[in-house]
Amino acid sequence: MTSFLGIEFGSTRIKAILIDEKANVIASGAHDWENRLENGVWTYSLDDIREGLQDAYANVAKDYKEKTGETLTAVGSMGISAMMHGYMPFDAEGRLLTPFRTWRNTITAEASEKLSELFGFNIPQRWSIAHLYQAILNGEEHVSEIKSVLTLAGYIQWVLTGRKIVGVGEASGMFPIDSKTCGYDEEMLDKFDELIAKKGFGWKIRDVLPEVAVAGETAGMLTEEGARFLDPTGALKAGIPLCPPEGDAGTGMVATDSVRARTGNVSAGTSVFAMIVLEKALSKLYPEIDMVTTPSGAPVAMVHCNNCCTDLDAWMKIFMEFAELSGHPMRKPDLYDLLLKNAMNGDPDCGGLTSCNYFSGEPITHLDEGRPMLLRRPDSEFNIANLIRNNLFSALATLKIGLDILLAENVGIDKILGHGGYFKTKGVGQKLLAAAMKTPVSTMETAGEGGAWGMAILAKFAVDGGGMSLEDYLDEKVFAGMKAVTEQPDPRDVAGFEAYMKNYAKMLRAEEAAVKSY
Repeated sequence: MTSFLGIEFGSTRIKAILIDEKANVIASGAHDWENRLENGVWTYSLDDIREGLQDAYANVAKDYKEKTGETLTAVGSMGISAMMHGYMPFDAEGRLLTPFRTWRNTITAEASEKLSELFGFNIPQRWSIAHLYQAILNGEEHVSEIKSVLTLAGYIQWVLTGRKIVGVGEASGMFPIDSKTCGYDEEMLDKFDELIAKKGFGWKIRDVLPEVAVAGETAGMLTEEGARFLDPTGALKAGIPLCPPEGDAGTGMVATDSVRARTGNVSAGTSVFAMIVLEKALSKLYPEIDMVTTPSGAPVAMVHCNNCCTDLDAWMKIFMEFAELSGHPMRKPDLYDLLLKNAMNGDPDCGGLTSCNYFSGEPITHLDEGRPMLLRRPDSEFNIANLIRNNLFSALATLKIGLDILLAENVGIDKILGHGGYFKTKGVGQKLLAAAMKTPVSTMETAGEGGAWGMAILAKFAVDGGGMSLEDYLDEKVFAGMKAVTEQPDPRDVAGFEAYMKNYAKMLRAEEAAVKSY
């Protein structure tokens, strides 16, 4: 039986998924890990990375043997994914010059602002080029020694294959991409070199960025050294092809069949983000919108919000505590289902209730910190249905601000796939997101398999694509026949959300005052 391996490095978990020729999961393994704050920088050590990779692989190999009775010695192909962005600079001898600076760091504000102005293109703080330029602005000594700059996924690919190469979606979180060529934007590369020319470094930006590949290509073969790095037991054989490494945004698009123009996906949990595949680039720079690409290089508009369900969860904890005090404790899933379904009986606009769900800062609304709070007028309809409905609206409100920019740009959206904890209670999160976006929203069971499954699909596509486009391959070979539940926008909910957003805009002034004074 031919199998395909996908491994994804998430922020708190490394997950490995092995699929068969029909994309069914046949084995899985994981390793939990945590970043640490060292000298003001969020990081993982190289030992953390190696040990985590080896443990996740060992666990998937163990699961495979328990289920099949066979030792895992080879797969048809494999792929590596990781949280995007960040900064891993290496010298000519392959030594890491600074601790890995992850996407979580917000230490590149000056570089982000200057590069965005220079390029006329939004460069978020977490992007690799922002980290590199900030290091230059800081006068850090290591910059002159740089031979290459990689992301986490790019680093693992290099270790396993000897090639410094990333998928175009991953590359789009390092430096702006030209979707016509599926490579780095040549004009912006030149602008960056001109910007730093007087520094006299012995490298050009083209020299240090990794090679770019698109989905369907082979991006190296597993070397003997790479095989031993991944599987120290010696069972895994060298010579396995690897597809281009991709970021978690790309694998999320694949896992939700959202790579075709006019489609998108919304991931809603602790944070929330939307990825919309565009027919053409936006007309201008929007600080609220990140521009990345699909694994095939198509332009994607990304709206990312730091806050989503945390405040909703906090209120649920209060109700769970009350249930326990009453002598009638409830299971957490049952409590959520009870209260969320009841929220659909609330007033369309939440009866005048408005809340801010910010536990941390939110760039889209220009707030560096958060103060969760609930506001209501004396005549508001304050009841449980409106309270929970308000929290559900609040969880999507900032995302809607960003998405409304795309709608004003006349961005076409035919289909949205929702995934994450916000959608667990059937018929609730889906309906409200459909109202917020004025677009049908679907959910499917495979979305729960996550990015590692999406990466395994990309690995399979690299050797099994047969010249098909990624869009057609997913539709015809992977998702054909899979069941999806779709909710249409309800005019009542649409009107209610629009009314709620007017109150939400007013509430943000109170939130700003709360941040300053409380």
